[in-house]
Amino acid sequence: MAGPLAGVRILDCTTVVLGPWAAQQLGDLGADVIKIEPPEGDTTRVLGPARHPGMAAFYLGCNRSKRSIVLDLKQEAGRKALFKLAETADVLMHNYRPDPAKRLGVEYEAFEKINPRLVYLATYGYRAAGPMGGKAAYDDIIQAGSGLAALQSVVAGQPRFLPTIVADKTSSNGVVSAVLAALFARERTGKGQAVEVPMFETLVSFVMVEHLYGETFKPALDTAGYKRVLNKERRPYPSKDGYFALLPYTDGHWREFCVLVGRDDLAKDPRFQGMANRLKNVEQYYATLAGLCAERTNAEWVELLKNSNVPHGPVNTLDDLFVDPQLEATGYWQEVDHPTEGKLRMPGIAPSFSKTKPEITRLQPRLGEHSVEVLREAGFTQPEIDAMLRAGATKTA
Repeated sequence: MAGPLAGVRILDCTTVVLGPWAAQQLGDLGADVIKIEPPEGDTTRVLGPARHPGMAAFYLGCNRSKRSIVLDLKQEAGRKALFKLAETADVLMHNYRPDPAKRLGVEYEAFEKINPRLVYLATYGYRAAGPMGGKAAYDDIIQAGSGLAALQSVVAGQPRFLPTIVADKTSSNGVVSAVLAALFARERTGKGQAVEVPMFETLVSFVMVEHLYGETFKPALDTAGYKRVLNKERRPYPSKDGYFALLPYTDGHWREFCVLVGRDDLAKDPRFQGMANRLKNVEQYYATLAGLCAERTNAEWVELLKNSNVPHGPVNTLDDLFVDPQLEATGYWQEVDHPTEGKLRMPGIAPSFSKTKPEITRLQPRLGEHSVEVLREAGFTQPEIDAMLRAGATKTA
């Protein structure tokens, strides 16, 4: 059964995580994703443990469901090949900043002339129209600029980065939704368009969903910052034998929780009656939950709450995720036999579809593994391909 994006061809000129992880998700959904790499390959090919050069763990995590072709876009022959591929592509993605894109001659206007149906997506640090539009940016810089690092001061006492590349991955999901929306618009209008997905503006939107708060109103009714989550007591609570997450959030949850722990007095406590009061007295609310959590082991909490509607759960380590009962029951972790890298573990595809089932269409390609194949599909003759190979405009694995 073909995935929901079967028949869509995507040229992925992006590197690192932001673009490649988005392109991988689109490939998992059935698109034919052609990863276009410079002669030295994506930088992630050398990051992390590896069995063979150029096939490191970081690269493997962002580049399944793709084919790989090498094109040196600094050479005229490489650019010519890219434009030839774009004639029949549906989407072209890149993460060149505006000035480098212009120097390479790969700005939108050049592609619109040869394929007006093409969705041309550029993703980089900042909106091009702003004063930071030409600046380089990585996850750390965007976490800092978006306010996310400063939010960690609540628990760390000083600004800190989250120990995950949240700016890259949040923006990556923004790329996926933007591509899908632009493809849908093209189905309605018959026309492609240029799309820009900036990391900074995307993460500010992400952070300010709840934290715009009182500044939503003009004049402001309160400060920015959602008080429930901006509290040092919002954390997994120590239990008798570890840590446990508890959040009786709604009024129904709270009443049920109080009954289960035998604390009718808390259900009647005016500080905690209604969500608005629990928010107003959030520090006492969290302190109360912390005190109760310490009275039982994790297993006792699971047993007590297993048939309830009260949100709860364990604090998993990274290693715990490999044996998590939910992930095991749903077959989330996939084991595959890669033709060159041996047995690999990979995350499954999170969305499920009843009629167009997504699947991992290809395992991670070696650098240039499909160069000749893709160029032939585009109509290049063998002598033309041989000339490109000799000049280094392309290369094979």
